[in-house]
Amino acid sequence: MTVLKVSAQSSPKAVAGAMASIVRELGSAEMQAVGAGAVNQSMKAIAIARGYLAPGGINLVAIPSFVEIVIEGQVKTAIHFRVEPR
Repeated sequence: MTVLKVSAQSSPKAVAGAMASIVRELGSAEMQAVGAGAVNQSMKAIAIARGYLAPGGINLVAIPSFVEIVIEGQVKTAIHFRVEPR
């Protein structure tokens, strides 16, 4: 499964559109965010995607967890969101 990588500069509407498309196609989506700004944009995207999918009867939930990833040779802690219908 493709993991959407969200940054503090990511457009929440663009991420939400990608997420909604993935959920419609595959049934669930995954995102990763490093830093407070990226987590903020991720949460906005989840809220927007819920609005996109609700008219079709899809109620999204997000399950957060911590993951360690390597960026430029350094280990960082990221927030991983699994987004799926309830």
